[in-house]
Amino acid sequence: MGIGTGIALFVIGAILAFAVNVDLGGFINLALIGYILMGAGVVVFLISLVLMLRRRSSVSTTRSAVDPASGEQVTRRTTDSDPLV
Repeated sequence: MGIGTGIALFVIGAILAFAVNVDLGGFINLALIGYILMGAGVVVFLISLVLMLRRRSSVSTTRSAVDPASGEQVTRRTTDSDPLV
């Protein structure tokens, strides 16, 4: 959802910065607002990507037991990773 929000902010900002040519009496500069929205969209997009990549997790399990036949200690390690969806 964050990636879509970032893209939407960027697109709305680009429309305001480059496509809208309205004079509001000098009080509001729509091009500046467009550039600010584009910057915010890039920041939201990058933060969403970082959080999505950090969401991958792995589970490690270690089990130790004694082999009854030889009396040796046996250790088994397994690692399971969650694939990106």
